[in-house]
Amino acid sequence: MRPVWIIDDDKSIRWVIEKALSREGIAYQSFAAAQDALDALATAEPQVVISDIRMPGTSGLEFMQQLKAKLPATPVIIMTAYSDLESAVAAFQGGAFEYLPKPFDVDHAVELIRRALDESMREVQAEEISEEAPEILGSASTMQEVFRAIGRLSQSHSTVLINGESGTGKELVARALHRHSPRATKSFIAINTAAIPKDLLESELFGHERGAFTGAATMRRGRFEQAEGGTLFLDEIGDMPPDLQTRLLRVLSDGQFYRVGGHTPLTANVRVITATHQDLEQRVKQGLFREDLYHRLNVIRLRLPSLRERREDIPLLTRHFLAKSARDLNVDAKRMSDAALNFLSQQDFPGNVRQLENLCHWITVMAPAQTVEIADLPVDVRGNAGDKSAIPADSNWRRTLEREVAASLARGEKEIFDGLNRSFEAALITKALEHTGGRRIEAALLLGIGRNTLTRKIQDLGLDGGADT
Repeated sequence: MRPVWIIDDDKSIRWVIEKALSREGIAYQSFAAAQDALDALATAEPQVVISDIRMPGTSGLEFMQQLKAKLPATPVIIMTAYSDLESAVAAFQGGAFEYLPKPFDVDHAVELIRRALDESMREVQAEEISEEAPEILGSASTMQEVFRAIGRLSQSHSTVLINGESGTGKELVARALHRHSPRATKSFIAINTAAIPKDLLESELFGHERGAFTGAATMRRGRFEQAEGGTLFLDEIGDMPPDLQTRLLRVLSDGQFYRVGGHTPLTANVRVITATHQDLEQRVKQGLFREDLYHRLNVIRLRLPSLRERREDIPLLTRHFLAKSARDLNVDAKRMSDAALNFLSQQDFPGNVRQLENLCHWITVMAPAQTVEIADLPVDVRGNAGDKSAIPADSNWRRTLEREVAASLARGEKEIFDGLNRSFEAALITKALEHTGGRRIEAALLLGIGRNTLTRKIQDLGLDGGADT
């Protein structure tokens, strides 16, 4: 078997992967630059490549492009510290086998390499990336899965059903699916089926002929005609009236429809993407949604995580929205203090990303200082968190601590500060890790300390520290 090629200008990354592959008995060859690997292609061939995406000189994507021209079946795993939609889609559209965001779990990286070795004849093809795609940010594993799905669907015309709570970005994902598809040069038409009165929705979707009903003075093209050759996004599909569900099913089944009042069938060459915050299976059971239409729509399903399921993305999104609001208003961007960012990361945000974006706009307009503290947040967000007087000085935990100090002093113990402080830190870290399911990065964020500091304290205190992710 030919070796795995490791390409990264970061020596420490190369070293980590080399050691992991050595333990697994997997042959490897390392390169500090993509150009060095390209030069080596003249006399050697890799079995699998794992490469950084951004390096001085030739990038990982440029290397992959040249590699695929010579060895199209060679799997390439792309690594990147830039956890965004653009990187994920660019990787898949360039033919990547898999996408690995940094920092990564070494065991997970080895698992991907083994999969690539096992399926070394697999080739993933995709469309060239569109620079106009709306920006979707997220480093959480749940968002990485969404990015991967968009990349894998980039050559597909399949109907997609997007599930997610209000404000999770369903239309952004629908637009991204369109932008990264073969239909990208055609129209993307979006319609919220719940926001249009039932009597008008049929005409809105399918158009109407002149005189079809009172007030129809001229012929009107509907959304299906406007989206011809492109994509039609139907948001809140779960609220569509039953009679229109029947008409939509007919379009999806036959590819034809009639304008209201019309007698000539029209052909619909449209990719339909739908979205809902509702449980469609439950609505089918309740008789509120047609089962046959549900199966027509549920060809590919994407679930968008709520913001409380991806709390580690809140600081990233907050900085992005503050910068965006500052650009829109032509003012200097506000900065969140570490305490304020940590506080926001603990909030549930029932309105999800949309609520966070609105909050950042409020902060840009209303916060009095450039550095925003908890006390500067809207009262409905901060509650009593910004008011130190709201924390009673004689609270239960403090009384318990004082009793423990008094008992230790009464027993004649000395140097109690270190012992109690270690117990205090152990309790904080243990509970934070329990809350995050053992994820250290998220626990460190919630505690307001660095990941390296948390790791050192776990070792010093002899705790069971969970996973370094």
